[in-house]
Amino acid sequence: MANSLLLLVALVIAGSTALASATTYTVGDSQGWTTTGDYSTWASSKSFAVGDKLVFNYINKAHSVTEVSKSGYDTCSGTNPLSDDESGSTVITLQTPGTHYFICNVPGHCAEGMKLAVAVSATPSGTTPSAGALQVPAMASIVASAAAGAAIKLALF
Repeated sequence: MANSLLLLVALVIAGSTALASATTYTVGDSQGWTTTGDYSTWASSKSFAVGDKLVFNYINKAHSVTEVSKSGYDTCSGTNPLSDDESGSTVITLQTPGTHYFICNVPGHCAEGMKLAVAVSATPSGTTPSAGALQVPAMASIVASAAAGAAIKLALF
């Protein structure tokens, strides 16, 4: 019986961990971070959460990934960047909820549309919290039911 309980705990933890893992998004998909991308449309079909990663692929030194304030985003100004990289492969981990703004700081590129705004939720991807409710991933409850059934069968023998 103790072994069944340990199995149950291990399965619940494994199911919960898998569901809570972050998502990695390649900005612009196969096109990457270029002046011809439509990043508003790209972002509109995604749900970003704290812990998710944005991967920007581009030609190093020909472009940059510059995180800016809303004002910097609206005016295409990277004068006071929150972060800046031009390595050609930039990975940003979304660490806080709220809207995050990115531009290419190469003159003219942001004005041509090389800018991205992502709304980041505090809730991990794939979960939908309700006020005051204890959140249990769906997989965990299925695993718990299966393990409980196995424990009952073992107890009968």
